[in-house]
Amino acid sequence: MSDTTVIHLALQTMLVALKLSAPILVTSLVIGFTISLFQSLTQIQEFTLAFVPKLVGVGVALLLCGNWMMHTLVAFTNDIFEGLPAMLG
Repeated sequence: MSDTTVIHLALQTMLVALKLSAPILVTSLVIGFTISLFQSLTQIQEFTLAFVPKLVGVGVALLLCGNWMMHTLVAFTNDIFEGLPAMLG
């Protein structure tokens, strides 16, 4: 296995991880920002206020994007297993 193959595999792995985590992180970021803006406008300083909306938002994001996330991960795993003989040989 050459250095180029290892770097390419690591890059592909990081890109897939970024793609898979993006819906959850963006949802959590948007909800957190909205709650923080609401808290600053109303001067309510409750730290647990953002927990339930983030939990619900992440759950909805997983329901909407979970199928796509699973297909992406399975396709990436299949690509790795299919390319394994060429990487080792």
